[in-house]
Amino acid sequence: MSELNQISLGDNGADLDAVNASVKRLSEKVQSITEAVKELHQNRTQLEGKIEDAQKRIQHILSRLPEQSDGRQLNLLNEATPPNTPEDDSEPTTH
Repeated sequence: MSELNQISLGDNGADLDAVNASVKRLSEKVQSITEAVKELHQNRTQLEGKIEDAQKRIQHILSRLPEQSDGRQLNLLNEATPPNTPEDDSEPTTH
């Protein structure tokens, strides 16, 4: 009967070692996932800061543009053909 108990304890010991190895492996995976999540959070925070800075720069640029009612505003779409200048009337030269 003592041999059965030793075999049984031996099997339990092997099972315990296997469980400990699995727990260790899972702990390492959890640790690496935790580090990856921290890194992603830092990256996201940096990107959010960059987006905020870009939005501020865009708003600053937009605030410097003339108002729509301002007569100084250029209408580039209506000015599709450039005005003729005396230099344009001459024949093109080939060299």
